[in-house]
Formats: sequence, structure tokens, C-alpha cells
Amino acid sequence: MTTFTSSGPMGEVPRSSTNLINSELNFGSSGSRLRPFGFGRNVVAAPIREPAVLRRHPHLVRFKDVEADLDVLIDRAITAITDGEPTEDEILGHYVHIASLVRAVSFREGKLLEYAVERVARANPNVLVLTQSLKLPLVKAALEAVSGNDWSCLDGIKLDCESPAKGSYTPDLIVVNRARHTAYILDLKRSLASYGDTSRLEELKMKMMASAMVLPDWLYKNQKRLMVDAVEVAIVDGASRPSDHAAGIWALSEIDDLLEIDGAAACMAELRRRFGARVQQLLEVEARKAIGVDERFTEAAADTEAELIAPKPPRINLNGPSRTFEEDMAARSFDEDLDRDPWDDDRFDPADTIDDDEPRPVFFRIGYARRPGTH
Repeated sequence: MTTFTSSGPMGEVPRSSTNLINSELNFGSSGSRLRPFGFGRNVVAAPIREPAVLRRHPHLVRFKDVEADLDVLIDRAITAITDGEPTEDEILGHYVHIASLVRAVSFREGKLLEYAVERVARANPNVLVLTQSLKLPLVKAALEAVSGNDWSCLDGIKLDCESPAKGSYTPDLIVVNRARHTAYILDLKRSLASYGDTSRLEELKMKMMASAMVLPDWLYKNQKRLMVDAVEVAIVDGASRPSDHAAGIWALSEIDDLLEIDGAAACMAELRRRFGARVQQLLEVEARKAIGVDERFTEAAADTEAELIAPKPPRINLNGPSRTFEEDMAARSFDEDLDRDPWDDDRFDPADTIDDDEPRPVFFRIGYARRPGTH
């Protein structure tokens, strides 16, 4: 039997190859589970996708098991959204409350997802979720390695977290699977739609990968000698748009595979549905306050406005004249002197007046903007 060892600050820990094989075969999904890109010997090539019904994990969570806790998290998020008075804004006017709510929702939803993932992850006793004091140094050597090399070439490189650094990066969550000796750096976004084609997403990935190179040393020094053999990173899109695992983008609907818990994604989906319903109620109330009317007044105003803008009869009957020529001329104020030629010259402006109204050529300059007074 071959024995593998993993080096650590405390020495070498023997690990049986038989145990490794058994851990991969105990559950059908473990050997074929989707994995984020990252570092470590546990990283495997992306396997052929299996239908969701065939993916099974050793642990299961149902929404009823976590409903009470998740409802408390939603209540706290709604309370935080409604707290505070928005600053007056000349442009938004009395709609500033609506804008303030939208901004608060964008921030609080991200926090809600973090707390919910931490709660749902408790269904797997092998998973440890770190949420506090996660300030990881961006070591200069790590940044240079990530920016100057293909990430697939950096597998197995671990750097000292106390080396000279250029700033820091704080992930939303660090998930440690103690059974797999694997750590995941997770950044949860309520939606990646705002990132679009900007460079912010690539900058975020670079920070996450640079942090991954120092995370093993950081965990050992800051988390009671916690050791991992692999570090993987994933940006989780709360809107669950199409994922791109090769680029580190995961949909929230795939959280089962990151936590190795069946039902985790379903719990997160129900959480977002309930939170969305509460948020829309808040927005509807604020919208009614902003316009200052209720439904009855709106209906009455609509009826009044319809009467005021009732169409007037056309001046010209397109179906043919309904009166004699003389009556039509009288209506046009020609009835004072019907013997007079209605087309007398004095009924028109003099010719020179028309000439004055003729457009005259206007000369203008086209060019680059210049300072006043320069030529």
C-alpha cells in the first residue's frame, strides 16, 4: 500500500492511499463533482456534466429545517434596509426614498446571501465556514506570479502570508472542507450583470488567486493550525445566470456542489424569493407615498382628464360639406361683404413683408473648442 504525505509546519502527516480512494468512491457525486479553478493536488480536470438528478452528496438540507433561521435573517435585512433617513437630493426630489431603498437592497442582499450560506453549510459537519476577520494580504510575489503566468502553472505554489504585500483582499466567505483538506475562497455577488464587459471582474479574479497562494499559510497561522492541501476560488452569482467554471464563475443554483449538501441551492432560491417579495412590498409603499395619491384618486383624476381632453370636431368635414358655400364663407368671416372678392390683395401681407420673412444665409464656424479671445 502506497502512503502519501502532506508537508506542513508541524511535520508530515501520513495519509493512506486506500482512504483517499474510498473517500472518492463512497458517494457517486464525489468523484464527478464540479470544482472551481484553483491550486492543490485535489484539483482535477472538469468532468463531463451529469444530470442534476444523478448528483448526490452525503448530506441533505431541507428548507423546513432552516426556515426559522432564514426568516430571521430576512427580517434583519429588511429592518436594516428601512432604517436611516436618506439625504435630500435636488434631482430625485421626493423620489429619494425609493432610490435609497434600491441602494440599500443591493448591499443587504449580498450580506443576506453570506449569512444564509453559513447557516445552510451547517448541514455538513465536515464544512467550516469562516466569516470574520478575513483580511488576506496581497503579497507582491503572488500578484506578480498571477499576472505573469497562466494560472494552471501555479498549482502547488504556497507563499508566506507575512511577506511584503500591496494591500489586502477580504473575501465574503472562506469555506474549509476538512474531509477533503480543501479551502474555498468565495465572493458572493447578488448579480454579475453590473460587471458586464468591465475590467473589474478580472481584477477581482486576480486578487482572489493571489490570496489563494497565501491562504494555506494564513489558515495555519490564524486559524489554530488549520491545514489544507488545496485552495480553490469561486465567484458566486446570486442571479444564477449561466456559469463559467473555467473562469471561476458559479451560479448560486450550483451551491450544492461547493458545500456538498443536497438541497442547499433550493434553500437559497426560496430565501431569495421571500426576500424579493418583502422588498417589492416596501418599494410599492414608497412609490405610492412618492406620487401622493391612492387608487381612488387616480381613477377619478383619469376620468376628469378624459373629459377635458375629449376630441373636438374637425374644422373640415372629410366626408363632404354639410353646409352651403355661403354658410361656409360666413363662418370664415367673409359674410360681411359677399359681393367683395374674397381674394382681394389687401387681405394678404405686402410683398416686401414676405421678403423680410425669407431666410437669410447664416455663417458659422466649425472647429475645435478654443479659449475666448483667441484666434
